[in-house]
Amino acid sequence: MLNWEDGERGSKVAEDYAAESMAADMDPWIIFDARKTPRAEFHEWLETYRPSRVPRFGDPEEGSGPVGWIAVYGPGYCPQAEGVKELQDAWEKVQSTGHKIDYDMVRQLALNHGVISGKWLIHLDTGFKVDHAWQGIATAVVEGRLRVAKVSPQHRESKHVICVYTENFTDEEAIMQTDAVIRSSGVKCLLTYKPDVYSYLGIYRNNQWQICPTIYESRFDLECIPRRSRVTNKVTNLEVT
Repeated sequence: MLNWEDGERGSKVAEDYAAESMAADMDPWIIFDARKTPRAEFHEWLETYRPSRVPRFGDPEEGSGPVGWIAVYGPGYCPQAEGVKELQDAWEKVQSTGHKIDYDMVRQLALNHGVISGKWLIHLDTGFKVDHAWQGIATAVVEGRLRVAKVSPQHRESKHVICVYTENFTDEEAIMQTDAVIRSSGVKCLLTYKPDVYSYLGIYRNNQWQICPTIYESRFDLECIPRRSRVTNKVTNLEVT
């Protein structure tokens, strides 16, 4: 099993990644909702549900079942679920016409149906690294500096993935601001950014349209003073910051 958000290379095709992602989404989530849960309970929750200690498919000996994601909702979080069915219907029609499938076409579909959220992806080995990174990001969400984030539970055959969401994948300034908050929380590894429309349409690694499943890449420059991210737009191949 590989990560369901394009985390590792292998022989799998996009349909395999899409199936794994759907399975994770449908399994129960462990959620801290800052909109209705007292902040005083957050530290204990964070300690109890460290990603490295929550098994993806549960522990029969402890009587625990599968866990799809561990998530934190910020105080101002508002889900954006409308338009997905209409988007997918339009996608089927476009494919049946033989129209060229590329980033610009998918972007326009997303805008037409209001499905414009996206996320920074962070892939980490299990253990201290993922727990430490998740603690910093989850804290930023609870404090209102990030909207919402989730992390995959532990699975011995795959890395963890942390997803940090933004409202609009066409808003480059907001995407860069979110990158800055992630970096300020202590994360220094490679980040990649994926529009949610890609996930809804099954555009993962090794997809048949040969579309790169991410549109930004952020590398933290340790030699620059002050230290900062160097972000590349993967659609234009131009450096943004």
